[in-house]
Amino acid sequence: MKKTTLRGWSLALLGLALSSTRLPSAWAHGDEKVGEHGALDNDTPKALMAKVGIDQKMDSQVPLNMPFTDESGKTVTLANYMGRRPLVLNLISYTCTQVCTAEAEVIQATLHDLPFRVGKEFDMVTISIDPRETTAMAMAHKEENIKNYGHKESAKGWHFLTGSESSIKALASSIGYRYVLNPTTKEYLHPDGLIVLTPQGRVSRYFYRLNYPARDVKFGLIEASQSKIGSPLDYFALSCFHYNPTTGKYDLVISAILRISAIATVLGMALGIWLMLRAEKKRAVAPMKTQ
Repeated sequence: MKKTTLRGWSLALLGLALSSTRLPSAWAHGDEKVGEHGALDNDTPKALMAKVGIDQKMDSQVPLNMPFTDESGKTVTLANYMGRRPLVLNLISYTCTQVCTAEAEVIQATLHDLPFRVGKEFDMVTISIDPRETTAMAMAHKEENIKNYGHKESAKGWHFLTGSESSIKALASSIGYRYVLNPTTKEYLHPDGLIVLTPQGRVSRYFYRLNYPARDVKFGLIEASQSKIGSPLDYFALSCFHYNPTTGKYDLVISAILRISAIATVLGMALGIWLMLRAEKKRAVAPMKTQ
């Protein structure tokens, strides 16, 4: 009975500690239908949609020296933002009002739940996939996102870039990000997604399908930082989760939980036996002292 109770409480407490996050609330968007890869697929030709998606390229090195232009008009490269801490990368179109709007809402919900701060524990870079888009559009998006985030100091860590077609394609190819121009509407069809990079610019984790749970993103950042951010409890929790590349999420490793529960049970039984033996020894010694 005690063994079962101890094990049950161990599982319950550990489960509570490891699952304290809420899902983003930005899934519903009227009658829009979210496709398999996150792109809105109302009236979209299937042949084009087949070209859209994300092919995970774990540990791939992104091109650090390809030129882009930041929101202030300055020529930069990704190398300008690397080397200190993890970087979260997302590719969008500044004029997109469908999946990009939904993605922005989900990102804000995730950032508000995340215990880490943009510009402090990690940086973010948002890049337009449309070479026709301008610096003014990038600045407008930065101002809106920083305002919605509510942390003005994070402006130094969240960058909005534009670039040439060659720079954009080189970056997209390195991370397996597939997009296509719709010849009818002249708009780009593309997936949603957050890609976590190490400080050296290597792909560490993917999050997509408009589902970026703060808990999973937190673990992804801890891993990408090579354990330079987070607490000892975070590292312990991370050991109980396994990254699932199919879903882009961290799954609870049941076997690890069972091992922890088993160890706790054995230790509890050992302590109980030791206490029983100690009490028995005291009872045996007591009559001898009275004689």
